[in-house]
This record gives sequence, structure tokens and C-alpha cells, in this order.
Amino acid sequence: MARSVPSRAGARRPAPAKKRSAPTRAPGGRRRSAAARKRAAAARARRLRTALIVSIVTIAIVTVAGIAAVFTVVGSAARGFGDCAGFALAPGQVAASASQWNDEQLGNAAVIMGAGSDLGLSARDQAIGVMTAMGESSLRNLDHGDWETSGVTNPDGSRTTSIGLFQQQDSWGSREQRMDPYTAATLFYRAMAKAVPDGERLGLAPTLVAHRTQVNADPQHYARYWPAAVRVVEKLSGADTGLAEADADDPSGCRSEG
Repeated sequence: MARSVPSRAGARRPAPAKKRSAPTRAPGGRRRSAAARKRAAAARARRLRTALIVSIVTIAIVTVAGIAAVFTVVGSAARGFGDCAGFALAPGQVAASASQWNDEQLGNAAVIMGAGSDLGLSARDQAIGVMTAMGESSLRNLDHGDWETSGVTNPDGSRTTSIGLFQQQDSWGSREQRMDPYTAATLFYRAMAKAVPDGERLGLAPTLVAHRTQVNADPQHYARYWPAAVRVVEKLSGADTGLAEADADDPSGCRSEG
């Protein structure tokens, strides 16, 4: 017997799958994204410009400072060849202060000034005397010298015999003379006038005047004491020597004639 096939007429067909709709973008979304990118690019450009400007300014400052340093060095070197020559603080050397001296030291400075005044010497020459004693003994009347403290010898190998305010050796005079502040200062001034005559002293830096007189190893040894010596002389004399004003224009302490 033949099997009957059920009729499919009227059978329900499965509903077709619904197509997913593509996500919709909010109006203007693309425009906002482009604007954000532009703002970010502009911010990066501003940062780059700022960094570039800072770099240029830094390079300029360093360059100017370098040029100034070069001119300072060249100027100092050139001064060494002029009429008024030889002033320079050594690397690491600091100018002495006028306020560091006690009553004993200032009393010795006053004696040095008095000896110079009695010889008819100028305030500048007196300041050179004070400066020299500052550099030799810190204005103290020492009964010993370099040999006792550091074992320093003379060029021929003999021991030094330096004593007193100016650390003068035996060749300068007797022990009593060198240990007497007034006499020691007089010995110094007379040697100074012989080593560096009046006209030449005005055109020579104080440290070189002292160097030629004392015949020490370093010509610039006394340079750091010059400003303090000037202030001490003015303090003790109560007079305006004009040396401080001259130093403001030329810290070498050089003075031109006339």
C-alpha cells in the first residue's frame, strides 16, 4: 500500500532572519574627531616651538657668557703689557677683608703708616707698606718665619731668617731692627724707593712694587690684600685717599701721573 506524503501546503515557513542594521554615527561625529586631531597637532606644534625657543635662548646665554669670559681673560692679559701692569688674583684667590684685623694688627698698620708719613711718602705708598705686611705676616710682629713654619730655604739652599712684620732676613738689618715695627717699616720703604723709583711706582701695580722690594717668589702674592690695605689706611687716617674710587675704575691699584 502506497505511503501517503503529508501535504506541505499550509505549512509555516521559518521567518527570514532580520538583517542587522549598521550602527549609525551621531551627526557631526566625524567632524568632531577631525577637530580633536587638529587641536592635538596644534598643541604639539606649540610645545615644539616653546622647546625650540628655550634652546635658542639657552645657547645664546651660554655663548654670551663665554664671550664675556674670553674678553675678561684677554683684558687681564693685555693689562700685563701696559704701563700699569701686573695685577691679577690667582685662581681660587680671594680678596682679604678690611674687617678681619684686630686691634694689635691695626696698631701695627698705624705704625707702618707713621713711618711712611715721616719719610714724606704718599697715602698710596703707605698703603703698599700695609699691604706688604698683610701678605708677609698678617700684620703680626712675628719672631719666626718660613723656615720655622714650613722649612722654606733660600735659592742657595740655606735656611731663611725671616722675622718681623715684613719677614725681613738678616741682610735687612739686625734682629732688633727687624723686630721693631717702626724701624722695619722704614727699612722697607727705603728699599722700595730704591727698587722702584717714585715715577715708576705710580705706573706699577702695588703687588709688583712689593714684589720688587721683597724679592719674593710670586709677583701676584700681595694682590689680594690691596683693597683691604686701602680701607685700613682710610679708616686709621680718617681721610679719603681717593684710592678706593680709583680701584672702582681699575682694581689693579694703578695710578697715572697727573
